[in-house]
Amino acid sequence: QVAAALKEGRVTPTELCRGCLSRIKSAKLLNAYITVAEESALKQAEESEGRYRRGQPLSILDGIPIAVKDNFNTAGIETTCASNMLKGYISPYNATVVQKLLDQGAVLLGKTNLDEFAMGSGSTDGIFGPVRNPWSYSRQYKEKSVPKSDSEHEESKWVITGGSSGGSAAAVSSFTCFAALGSDTGGSTRNPAAHCGVVGLKPTYGLISRHGLIPLVNSMDVPGILTRCVDDAAVVLGSLAGHDPKDSTTIQDVFQPFELPSLTDVSKLSIGIPKEYHAPGLSSEILSVWSKAADLFKNAGAKVIEVSLPHTRYSIVCYHVLCTAEVASNMARFDGLEYGHRSDMNKSTESMYAATRREGFNDVVRGRILSGNYFLLKQNYENYFIKAQKVRRLIANDFVKVFGSGVDILLTPTTLRDAVPYVEFIKEDNRTRSTQDDILTQAANMAGLPAINVPTALSERGLPIGLQFIGRSFQEKQLLTVAKWFEKQVKFPMIQLEEVKGHDHGVFQHQKSASL
Repeated sequence: QVAAALKEGRVTPTELCRGCLSRIKSAKLLNAYITVAEESALKQAEESEGRYRRGQPLSILDGIPIAVKDNFNTAGIETTCASNMLKGYISPYNATVVQKLLDQGAVLLGKTNLDEFAMGSGSTDGIFGPVRNPWSYSRQYKEKSVPKSDSEHEESKWVITGGSSGGSAAAVSSFTCFAALGSDTGGSTRNPAAHCGVVGLKPTYGLISRHGLIPLVNSMDVPGILTRCVDDAAVVLGSLAGHDPKDSTTIQDVFQPFELPSLTDVSKLSIGIPKEYHAPGLSSEILSVWSKAADLFKNAGAKVIEVSLPHTRYSIVCYHVLCTAEVASNMARFDGLEYGHRSDMNKSTESMYAATRREGFNDVVRGRILSGNYFLLKQNYENYFIKAQKVRRLIANDFVKVFGSGVDILLTPTTLRDAVPYVEFIKEDNRTRSTQDDILTQAANMAGLPAINVPTALSERGLPIGLQFIGRSFQEKQLLTVAKWFEKQVKFPMIQLEEVKGHDHGVFQHQKSASL
């Protein structure tokens, strides 16, 4: 819609950019952004305006304001990973995905908040503080949860965004940008998408370049896409996918961008319902929404069958062994010598290393490094790391068998429940929270499959509930086509943002306008 408005001259890229920047300032309390690149964004918008005046826009993304998670390298803009270790670090180059967006004319508004080094599931563990879910300030949530007169009670009731790409999800949900990049290692794009009521796409491993994405788990990391509708996710995917000579894990085949067809007949579809995803802790509300979604497909003529992925129950343990092992390896580069934080400790090289890492990393990151190194010890390597790799293969084979049996798409919950208040969330440690929150999403990363969260309904508390669709490898078009059909059927309500109050943050009034 906004691309059409730009093309027709109803709004200019500069007006659009200024509108988004103004909105970011108004919604500062959400803490969605770490860095706002106002000067460069306005310059990019002016360049886009010149192209539109000449009738030569670069693409549908030309002039569209976007945001990027702060673990993607951006030339000239600080990249921190929400960590003291990289505070002040400015990369000399752009991540491939960032460069591709800029080459298409997109306007980069800034870098979004996250858990430190993307290790978490709430976007609460970074040095810049937690991200607040925009739905905390929605009419839907306020009417059901917070007495209007009790402002103190209201302050304690704000809910988390999920993580670790919570800043990107909040940025899209609060209308401060039209699309955002996240990263997805075990569900870090889909989890916050579910909690913030937006679309979150994790593409097939190898479809999008990881070059310039600061690595967490190389064998599972995928750049994720957050948008307000499925069609938008397909547009962004089309501009990012394809081979990158700087990333040897990307596919060699040329990727053809596609426009999603409007599916009218689902009778030839086979939808699988994995029984193992009825996991311990799954709320009755989510279960009910999941069942109704299955009935929706069934009533529309699709074949809906229960399937089994028997090794799913081992996947979360397997994921954490492999995740921490790769984290230990990846975090070794942060030693205080080449870039990032460097301690003043100068007794010896070893003491400088130790002090740098102690000062630069939080407890969560240090804990995962310790766990990973333990699993990689010579005496433990076979029993933990190798065994986990074997189980990972069994998990991947489960998906191969199910899709080989004729199932087209798997339908599962994305999260165990709706978003919880921050004060409740921080009662448990990061490891416990991540184990609970990744349980329904990380298996797709282990198998390298595409998966998407589609906002489906509101809970009794007026908060978003999302469902996850998992597709066959490199079959994004089919996955997104089904997701688009489902999105059209459920008609998820638009967030009605009333205001975001802070000590000096003013009022954030929601307007239903493509041009802001």
